[in-house]
Amino acid sequence: MDYPISLKVNGIPYDVRVNAETSLLNLLRDQLDLTGVKDGCHEGECGACTVIMNGKPVNACLVLAVEANGSEILTVEGLSQGEELHPLQQAFVDCGAIQCGFCTPGMLMSAKALLDENPGPTSEEIRKALRGNLCRCTGYKKIEEAIQQAARVLRGEKGWLKHPFQV
Repeated sequence: MDYPISLKVNGIPYDVRVNAETSLLNLLRDQLDLTGVKDGCHEGECGACTVIMNGKPVNACLVLAVEANGSEILTVEGLSQGEELHPLQQAFVDCGAIQCGFCTPGMLMSAKALLDENPGPTSEEIRKALRGNLCRCTGYKKIEEAIQQAARVLRGEKGWLKHPFQV
């Protein structure tokens, strides 16, 4: 049986019908074609499917689509403004925090949720916010640096430098 739900994704209202067992992950990827939300483990362990739902980061694989009825969802596709990258996205590029890119959307969304609540996080706070996001390609140091750089940009600090290894 299908159920009608309404939700807003990246500022766009949607009225869709979903099966009771459909996850928010599958709704976003399969029905709304938002493939930046990655399908990693389906167990809430890897964080690749992290989105922001009503201001909080959630694993979209663990949320039923019917539970998202009436919610506002932000996915990685909603971060940029046209061709202009969000400061977090730009910082990930500048700091070399992207390897294969599979974990990046989830990392960005967890980082966005953190910076929305805490514009000046410590390294420890960043690591805590990213606990549910796994990266198998690299260490987390460049990711942490990117989040700190984005925080400085978002706070409007002048004189911040791009990553010293950027060409």
